[in-house]
Amino acid sequence: MQGKEMEGLSSSSAIAQKTWELENNIIPMDTPGGAATSSTATTTTNADDSIFYYDEAGQNEFQRDKPWANDPHYFKRVKISALALLKMVVHARSGGTIEVMGLMQGKTDADAIIVMDAFALPVEGTETRVNAQADAYEYMVDYSQTNKQAGRLENVVGWYHSHPGYGCWLSGIDVSTQMLNQQFQEPFLAVVIDPTRTVSAGKVEIGAFRTYPEGYKPPDEPISEYQTIPLNKIEDFGVHCKQYYALDITYFKSSLDSHLLDLLWNKYWVNTLSSSPLLGNGDYVAGQISDLAEKLEQAENQLAHSRFGPLIAPTPRKKEVSDCCSILLIYFIYWMFCIEVSFELLKCFMAA
Repeated sequence: MQGKEMEGLSSSSAIAQKTWELENNIIPMDTPGGAATSSTATTTTNADDSIFYYDEAGQNEFQRDKPWANDPHYFKRVKISALALLKMVVHARSGGTIEVMGLMQGKTDADAIIVMDAFALPVEGTETRVNAQADAYEYMVDYSQTNKQAGRLENVVGWYHSHPGYGCWLSGIDVSTQMLNQQFQEPFLAVVIDPTRTVSAGKVEIGAFRTYPEGYKPPDEPISEYQTIPLNKIEDFGVHCKQYYALDITYFKSSLDSHLLDLLWNKYWVNTLSSSPLLGNGDYVAGQISDLAEKLEQAENQLAHSRFGPLIAPTPRKKEVSDCCSILLIYFIYWMFCIEVSFELLKCFMAA
């Protein structure tokens, strides 16, 4: 009986891993013509394991040339190994509502930064920020030196941290940290993961960013992919959103890291990524609904104090806002829980 339970658990884990790889478009590199891409990326990857080869002489030459110094928008793509992605997601999820932080190791390839591996840092975080102390820097140096002794020659190419429940973007502190890193550790990348939305959606909520030099005025760009920002974070987001840009993200997996990926998945899947979004994200759902209500109330107040406010009858306006709130809440529930929204349900809410 116990053997059947273990077999069932193993089967569930394998199915969940395959689903996770498909949801995040992680395609094995040894698949002919296979390329792992995110929703915003169109890059193809060589169909072999050559990406794991580290050309030390070529990397040193690239560092000397510094092509990014003349083009603030030089780096446009990020390639992340599935192993590094899973490590970062598991670490971010383990922090719960507390921000966590880690570093990424890799190399460069023309206008792309390739993330081969990632490791967590022993830092103290809060629900809104995370700061590295002296022991974290000491750990980082020791870890990098040990890696090189073991034959892993990749350098640190960036840092990652989590934004539990409030999206992937850079706050004012994040922008300052990234600008400082880009001054002294180029090339350097900032990655943000939202573990709460990752569990809710089943797909990794991730963003990769680089900051512009101080004083640089970027050209007007089309609006990027839409994401919801909590009301108490909107000001911080708006003030700094023009100081950095997002890079296209692609994911890759090869025969060289598939075994390690399987081991890591089997070890952490049950306690982290397999938890039900309905049970684990109750506070997040309640917070999202509360945030939506505050935004609607703020919009109503702004409309009432606008020059068109006196022209609008109070009673119909309140009814329209109430109806709008009902509709948005219904579709929010649909988005969070994949509940079918029928016309009858919509009429019930509108009549309430």
